[in-house]
Amino acid sequence: MTGLDLWLIAADQPADVVARLRETLDAEERARAERAEEPRRSRFAVVRGAVRELVAARLGCRPAEVVWRRGPHGKPEPAGAGGLRVNWSAAESSALLALAEGRAVGVDVEPLREPRLAERMAARWFPFEEARHVAEAADPAERAARFTELWCRREACAKAYGGRLTQAFGVSVAGPSPLLLADPGPLGTGPVGLADVPVPGPYRAAVAVLGVRPVQVNMLVWNQS
Repeated sequence: MTGLDLWLIAADQPADVVARLRETLDAEERARAERAEEPRRSRFAVVRGAVRELVAARLGCRPAEVVWRRGPHGKPEPAGAGGLRVNWSAAESSALLALAEGRAVGVDVEPLREPRLAERMAARWFPFEEARHVAEAADPAERAARFTELWCRREACAKAYGGRLTQAFGVSVAGPSPLLLADPGPLGTGPVGLADVPVPGPYRAAVAVLGVRPVQVNMLVWNQS
């Protein structure tokens, strides 16, 4: 059974924590942070710094020594990590980091979409049965929840494969969580496991792991200290 650590990261932190984590970033990350307005600038520094701390703890190095290499579509993985596979996602004040040994992994967290926008996006991008599932929700809040859950699953699946989100639009990700997709379509060969992840606040999240072997999920909370 594969161990999967899912770290919940709160992106809103005191100024001294932001400053400490910013010092661990590389030049490209610092430049990206500086191009953003507050609070996105500080949140970016916190999430990237926390990711570096947690990855460095697994690799036995300092956070600033973590070097990222990128796949064909930009998916970052730590260089020299052996079997450790890494993925993270951030949305406003919430972020998730997934660490798995020997299995490609993808994770996504999203704020709940506005109900009318959710229905329009589902009709445009989702398979027919999924779009109908979203539209049939009588309550607007449930419509938003259904759409966002399906979007997170699709995004997590695409990230696990290191592919483009557009490649996952035709793949059905509906069904009770957790589920196993035998055929992820143009993303690659299956199977891939998908599961919804409980997160606080007005967010939804999902994780995807390639392969058929069971996964033991460990939910953890990053501590700023």
